[in-house]
Amino acid sequence: MSEPAVTTPAEAPADGGRRRARGGADARRALRRGGPIQQLKYIVRKIPNYEVLTTESLEIIEANADTVLEEVGIDFRGDEEILQLWRDAGADVKGERIHFPRGLCRKLVMDHAPKTFTQYGRNPERTVEIGGKATVFAPVYGPPFVRDQDGGRRYGTIADFQNFVKLAYMTPAMHHSGGTVCEPVDVPVNKRHLDMVYAHLKYSDKPIMGSVTAPERAEDTVAMLKIVFGDDFVENNTVCTSLINANSPMVWDETMLGALKVYARHNQAVITTPFILSGAMSPCTVAGTMTQTLAEALCGMATAQLVRRGAPVILGSFASSMSMQSGAPTFGTPEPALVLYGMGALARRLGVPFRSGGSLCGSKAADAQAAYESAQTLIPTLLGGVNFVLHSAGWLEGGLVSSYEKFVMDTDQLGMMQTMAQGIDMSENGQAMDAIREVGPGKHFLGCAHTQANFETAFYRSSIADNNSFEQWLAEGEQDATKRANTLFKKMLADYEAPALDPGLDEALNEYMTRRKAEMPDAFA
Repeated sequence: MSEPAVTTPAEAPADGGRRRARGGADARRALRRGGPIQQLKYIVRKIPNYEVLTTESLEIIEANADTVLEEVGIDFRGDEEILQLWRDAGADVKGERIHFPRGLCRKLVMDHAPKTFTQYGRNPERTVEIGGKATVFAPVYGPPFVRDQDGGRRYGTIADFQNFVKLAYMTPAMHHSGGTVCEPVDVPVNKRHLDMVYAHLKYSDKPIMGSVTAPERAEDTVAMLKIVFGDDFVENNTVCTSLINANSPMVWDETMLGALKVYARHNQAVITTPFILSGAMSPCTVAGTMTQTLAEALCGMATAQLVRRGAPVILGSFASSMSMQSGAPTFGTPEPALVLYGMGALARRLGVPFRSGGSLCGSKAADAQAAYESAQTLIPTLLGGVNFVLHSAGWLEGGLVSSYEKFVMDTDQLGMMQTMAQGIDMSENGQAMDAIREVGPGKHFLGCAHTQANFETAFYRSSIADNNSFEQWLAEGEQDATKRANTLFKKMLADYEAPALDPGLDEALNEYMTRRKAEMPDAFA
């Protein structure tokens, strides 16, 4: 089956300049009128968070999570160093199971973990704030398969990986380059992390995520970041955010703990996320799932503080419901949204950034099911105050597939969320009293001065939706949204121009990759 063509990155400008970000009204104007791509700054929400639990209810969840940590305990497998750190901190360690004194994990996090932190991009203008009122969109993460209308469903390749990095770079409302945007199975398992990190650094200048599939791969990520940013800068600033998943229920495994230690020691952020299929990996109730999620995430964040006080952490929550008939995960249902809203409130009470949400669905194609389910995940993401949004675009088939068409369909919705988050303009221009006075009763506003001054920025203009007449739609081939998305992603890849990367840094990155690859035989399992 055919694969989308990979465009050749254009040469860097002669002056070595980088594509410049232009936020605010200029960027939104360009987005709405379909003009040149101009990057949008990360969201600073001006709308309130949607709360579903009372203070009393939140306190109950917190008390229950402390009970889980104290009485049930959490297994920390295969890492004697971390077990010793917890012994020294006063925890009761029996074999690989740790029972935490009530309140200890919470105290470590609240006393040491930063409430917000800055993650720097290779281009300083792409730098993002994580936490507080900020929302940062990052693309899909982890699928072994990719899909588009031309090639169908197939295993991902490094060419696909590079394409998704380029699409994320080209997308105005995508603030982060992400991590494993798809799994490039044509590259050896033990070496592909090098190619993936390089792709993010070469084909984008937005902030990135690092490899977590082995501690030494995390070390390689840090080493490559130090080539680009400098040793001292990396040790004293955050240039990487990485996903550390608990092995729910109530287990942290050696691989994730090893990667967590590497990143925390180097002052790089970790997202401690229980990956939960409710009913199988947690209780089948919202409150029970929240209790377990908080317990698992809390001790993960506290562990990072034992490794290095002040290491940046993000409380992650990923909880899907499940079909009790088939056992398959389901998305876009009410219960995970309620978990998201509640966990967001708990993260704010702890004083740490929050990761959840995205554009999730179980559909096999970029169809109506995918759209409905993704909307039912994305809207709670914004309203619930999520700070770091993984899987914000491209997720299909329960996370098994990175879809080209759905990627650009989702990013269109991200642009809408960017506008929604700004809330209602209550300036003099926003109140529009001059327009109401000018037009008066029984006339229209199309020709008034206020409309003429605001028509370019008045409303969000979708890059996917067709709002033309039925006759024009027929004349243009009766294309549905997926067909239009297919055309759009191909045009984006054809128009892609690489951000400038200093040739000396590029050479140093390639030398490092060549040396590391030569040190180990290929492994595909």
